[in-house]
Amino acid sequence: VRVKCLGPRKPLSSTPNLFPRREGGLSLGVFQIRSVQILPVDYEIEYICRGNRMIVGPKVRKCLPNGTWTEISHHSRCCKVWTSLENGRVMSQPAGVPVEGAVLHYSCHAGFLLQGRNSSHCTKLGKWDSPKPTCICKKKLYIGALFPMSGGWPGGQACLPSAQMALDLVNNRTDILPDYELELIHYDSMCDPGEATKLLYDLLYTEPIKIVLMPGCSGVSTLVAEAARMWNLIVLSYGSSSPALSNRLRFPTFFRTHPSATLHNPTRVQLFQKWKWTRIATIQQTTEVFTSTLDDLEERTKEAGIEISVRQSFLTDPAVAVKNLKRQDARIIVGLFYETEARKVFCEVFKEKLYGKKVVWFLIGWYADNWFKIKDPAINCTVENMTEAVEGHVTTEIVMLNPETIKGASNLTSQEFIAALMSRLGGMNPEDTGGFQEAPLAYDAVWAHGERGRRLEDFNYNNHDITSEIYRALNSSSFEGVSGHVVFDAQGSRMAMTLIEQLQGNQSTLSPTGLGDRGVRFLSQKLFSVVAVFAGLGILLGFLCLSFNIYNGAVRYIQNSQPYLNNMTAVGCMMALAAVFPLGIDGHHIHRSQFPVVCQFRLWLLGLGFSLAYGSMFTKIWWVHTLFTKKEEKKEKKKLLEPWKLYATVGVLLAVDFISLLVWQIVDPLHITVEKFTREAPKGDLDVLIQPLLEHCSSEKMNTWLGVVYGYKGLLLLLGIFLAYETKSVSTEKINDHRAVGMAIYNVAVLCMITAPITMILSSQQDASFAFASMATVFSSYITLVVLFVPKMRRLITRGEWQSEQQDTLKTGSSTNNNDEEKSRQLERENRELQKIIQEVPGRRRTHRSGLNCDLPRPHL
Repeated sequence: VRVKCLGPRKPLSSTPNLFPRREGGLSLGVFQIRSVQILPVDYEIEYICRGNRMIVGPKVRKCLPNGTWTEISHHSRCCKVWTSLENGRVMSQPAGVPVEGAVLHYSCHAGFLLQGRNSSHCTKLGKWDSPKPTCICKKKLYIGALFPMSGGWPGGQACLPSAQMALDLVNNRTDILPDYELELIHYDSMCDPGEATKLLYDLLYTEPIKIVLMPGCSGVSTLVAEAARMWNLIVLSYGSSSPALSNRLRFPTFFRTHPSATLHNPTRVQLFQKWKWTRIATIQQTTEVFTSTLDDLEERTKEAGIEISVRQSFLTDPAVAVKNLKRQDARIIVGLFYETEARKVFCEVFKEKLYGKKVVWFLIGWYADNWFKIKDPAINCTVENMTEAVEGHVTTEIVMLNPETIKGASNLTSQEFIAALMSRLGGMNPEDTGGFQEAPLAYDAVWAHGERGRRLEDFNYNNHDITSEIYRALNSSSFEGVSGHVVFDAQGSRMAMTLIEQLQGNQSTLSPTGLGDRGVRFLSQKLFSVVAVFAGLGILLGFLCLSFNIYNGAVRYIQNSQPYLNNMTAVGCMMALAAVFPLGIDGHHIHRSQFPVVCQFRLWLLGLGFSLAYGSMFTKIWWVHTLFTKKEEKKEKKKLLEPWKLYATVGVLLAVDFISLLVWQIVDPLHITVEKFTREAPKGDLDVLIQPLLEHCSSEKMNTWLGVVYGYKGLLLLLGIFLAYETKSVSTEKINDHRAVGMAIYNVAVLCMITAPITMILSSQQDASFAFASMATVFSSYITLVVLFVPKMRRLITRGEWQSEQQDTLKTGSSTNNNDEEKSRQLERENRELQKIIQEVPGRRRTHRSGLNCDLPRPHL
């Protein structure tokens, strides 16, 4: 409509769908404008659309003084609106009256399929860009299911909610069976074939027709699968493990997402071989699933050279069978029975005391996590009794939950599936919910119904073609489910991995322990702690002696003891004491890969520590013997001792050790070796022979290297003893502590020469070997530090000689007097030695001692 106000008289055209409404002042009036020449200012017109159309654009316009209308740039159009959808819903964005660019979204109610586009856009022309869709009723396909909510295996408690959750997701997907809606018709089979027979009759002879059957429990599945072939029905089980169901001639239309129970037998046999068990026993419930599983296990054990010495079975009461196992002294027992019978068995096991570390039970892994804690009126054992009896048992089961965090066909990860299932269970405890472990298998069983090419609604129990197509589709199924990769073998069984668990302290673990026959010997931690304390105190003592020697280095008495060599001795003792710590570190403290590093620390600390400590003492004795034991050089004034010669001697000894150790580590480095001992019976309730193992630091030619090192060190020790003996009567001011050094050498040499061969003999006894080696090191270091430094400390403290020479001179002049006394004693000793020499010269007249004294200078006392 185009209307011009205050202009030339012009007729106002009209359209069949648009009518203006006049609203002037307070009066209201509605009329159709057929032919208008002039309209006044402030005149308003309202557009009204016929039928189910709505205004798109301004709904009301007003005549302006300039002869135009308000919002003249925006056109007003009528647009047809589909605000309702039969059997569906319509949502408008944005909400309210649709305008140009508005979008309508269409969806259908559950059970209906949307035909046409699910959205439509309003264009500038006031039209929708696509026609209105329709919701047509989906064709329903019915699945007949038997879920055991009670009985031997109440797996339906979790498997039924899991299957329903999968059905909801499948029905909401447009890429899986888009024209169909799956509906589950289910009954409680109580895991009883007799009850299942009646329910199967109801499923088959009651409308509607079922296209697939989904049973659980092996006994029920056997019955259903054997009858289903007569009705051309595919059977897809979520919880059946009987090996008999793998018989394609007997069960030609059977598939299962739960693998056959025989899948665990190769794993069991490998465990028997790993632990070197050659005799086992079995106890089973008398049902086809367990009988066929045990027959397969017997064949496999016979091939592996393993004997089944005892084979017991029971129907309802396992008391006699358990007593027979006890009477036959069964130790390795494989139990095959349902969960309810498992409680009966282990109640009898507790009564017969057929459990503990001498007995290993192998059970089925698909029981509920706390199956032994569930109250059962059929048994008279407490929860504590059952918990004690089942401790340590081993289970084998397929991996039922995908361990990887990936989204499969249902667009859910395994963790998201568990969270959704927990929400559907309404907060029920998974440990108290039967079939919680098998729930992923039921979920994936529903998703295994992929898209089919034929008209499935035409299926009837005589239609073999549709059955063949469903069979081919299942046989070629391969997808990622929440239970892992789903694929069926030629017998219709699921292929999967096996999970091994052991109950340890009321909690299942993936790493069974306590079943092996090997044990690594470790050092006694009490012994190591005691020795470590002594070594730490020794290091502290060494640091105290070193600090004392450095602090009093200006005192003449300390200077005359060659303090730098004493410092080396203290440092060497501390290094040797520090070697005690890596000497006591073994596999109890560190990983096996770090052991070679510890071996290096042991060798270098002990080797270089010995070179510094013993080498500095040996140097003193060597030079005392060299300078002061030759008869032609008895006069002390003629003998000169240069300090650099002492340091050079220590440097040579240290260099020899360093080079020898370096060559050893380059040519033949140390590494860890394991020594095996004769098997021995363990203490306590264990029915195994322990293979003791001991870890050593060793190299390829360990004995050769030790021979070289021990030979070189042994010669030094023997030579040190000899030199100490030769110089025991020598007195010199240049090295005033050489007698203390000689005493230390005696002790160190004796301890080392006794300890070295003993530790080699006792190398297989870790505690004794460590005790001898470490205590010899500790005592040698203690004796050396005490003999060398404690007398010096005592002298300086008692005589006050820690003060400087200047202070001593100003106060009492005691240093000079002490030196004079020392010289006097030295002259008297030399006087006696000369007297002996004169007496030994033949043909000479013996001279009286007083005459000899006249030729010697007399010191001023």
